[in-house]
Amino acid sequence: MDISADLRHRLRGIVVQRMETDPAHDLAHLDRVWVNAQAISDETTNMRVLLAAAYLHDLVNLPKNDPDRHLASRRSAEESEPILDNFGYTPEEIKATRHAIAAHSFSANIPPETAEACILRDADRLDALGAIGVARNFSVSGALGRSLYDPADPFAESRSLDDLHFSVDHWQVKLLKLPAGMLTERGKALARKRAERMIRFLTEFAEEIGHPLPSDWSQPNSTR
Repeated sequence: MDISADLRHRLRGIVVQRMETDPAHDLAHLDRVWVNAQAISDETTNMRVLLAAAYLHDLVNLPKNDPDRHLASRRSAEESEPILDNFGYTPEEIKATRHAIAAHSFSANIPPETAEACILRDADRLDALGAIGVARNFSVSGALGRSLYDPADPFAESRSLDDLHFSVDHWQVKLLKLPAGMLTERGKALARKRAERMIRFLTEFAEEIGHPLPSDWSQPNSTR
């Protein structure tokens, strides 16, 4: 799984010029996704494809509330092709990288059909979990002007979940359900550990706001 440091450096050089001012989807995010991808991969993985997909998957990054958000990964895949061609990727590698990029997105709803696509999707979703997931959730919510929680009903015990207005609601709507949807065994194991860290944080969060954490919030695979 030896990958040229020069190739990674060149990919980083391309994307750093195009990254928007979004601390949840910046160069550091791409670096973390690459670290996650390496942790999930094995000796059968095409690491050239995975490396390129990790660094080019957010070439087009639309805000969470953009009506075309579900098209962002497809557009990223399209825009990756000339870059990959310039870097000497074969047509087969370009096709595989484009598919991995297009299929990584939660909102795109494109089934991953290759090992590299499954790994990239898991690696990207891992970055929404754990300590970094907590930070990213609040960062995105703050940028969108959302409240941390509903002070009258922090954990939506008597109301419908509403993650368009409350940051913490997004944990139950999506984040704590991510471990159950991981596609690789290594990804599942890492996701469970990271979700457990989030629940520990949430337990202390609940204590500090004086509202006990409901039992259905204390499991990573809640189906509420």
